[in-house]
Amino acid sequence: MLRLVLPAVLALAFVAPAFAQAPQKVVFALNWFAVGDHAAYWVALEKGYYKEKGLDVELQNSKGSGDSIAKVDTGRADIGLADAAVVIPLVAKGAKVKVVGAVFDLTPLNIWTRKDTGIVKPKDLEGKTLAAPPGDGQRQLFPAFARINGIDEKKVTWVNIEPAAKFVALSEKRVDAVPDYTTGQPFWEKAVGKDNLVRMPWFQYGFDTYSMSIMASEKTMNERPKVLKDFLEASYRGWRDVMENPKAALAIFQKRVPEIDLALIEPNMMLGLELMKTDRYAQNGIGWMDRAKMCRTVELINTYMDMPRKVGCDEVFTNSFLTKIEPPKSMR
Repeated sequence: MLRLVLPAVLALAFVAPAFAQAPQKVVFALNWFAVGDHAAYWVALEKGYYKEKGLDVELQNSKGSGDSIAKVDTGRADIGLADAAVVIPLVAKGAKVKVVGAVFDLTPLNIWTRKDTGIVKPKDLEGKTLAAPPGDGQRQLFPAFARINGIDEKKVTWVNIEPAAKFVALSEKRVDAVPDYTTGQPFWEKAVGKDNLVRMPWFQYGFDTYSMSIMASEKTMNERPKVLKDFLEASYRGWRDVMENPKAALAIFQKRVPEIDLALIEPNMMLGLELMKTDRYAQNGIGWMDRAKMCRTVELINTYMDMPRKVGCDEVFTNSFLTKIEPPKSMR
């Protein structure tokens, strides 16, 4: 009998670790289709950073921050990318998500228009037509931007479009303005023409907040804290590599997503990196969030957005899952 039992026990001893080491599936909802803002996650995939942590990561496109937050909140994704300023009002409405790491330390929020529209300042948006998907982050934040700048929202008309139609809508003069990150400049120059393109960065008009960030569901934070911590570490290692060698990162990005246009993606990605070249990241690591700045962000949203309740600063963010990943010397 002993002879029969021992082989069985030994067999289980060898099989058990294989089960213990099964990859942890992680669905990561991007906030958009693949652009330079996402290069680091493809780099982390290619270099095996997620795999080293035992993670099987799937990247999914979304139609704006509202869409990616909805995916995470409803369990269709575990972790996602979203504008922090969009997370706040949705938390007030009951979304069980929290920002767990920043991407851009400075805000890229912006509105693009053409010179022929005559729009040069926020008030000029009255009587104009803007286009964006309903889940677009800046469309959801526009009421706050409008109140800060004295814009009568009733005099602004919104058109629903798909994400990829933004450029065509403005270039073919179907609309007068389109909200989109400053990092999208090369795409807009191609669509509208460099000499006819006008940008309106929100930070120049009283809206300097935390923006592009990584957020996770309450379920992921509570039930899979190690998975979340490992995902963030691998992702910020990817960002470190992008900072250190942008050309190599672009080669990986194109290998993983062959349809991208490098002539547009490269300047797009480099503009994003400029938003990450800060003393905060140099001192505390990539993705670290300053509580005072986050609280200012929350206060701005509490003040200018129609909220069912006021949100507390610590309700919407935490640095507790971050591992310090220092940026390369070139980013200091």
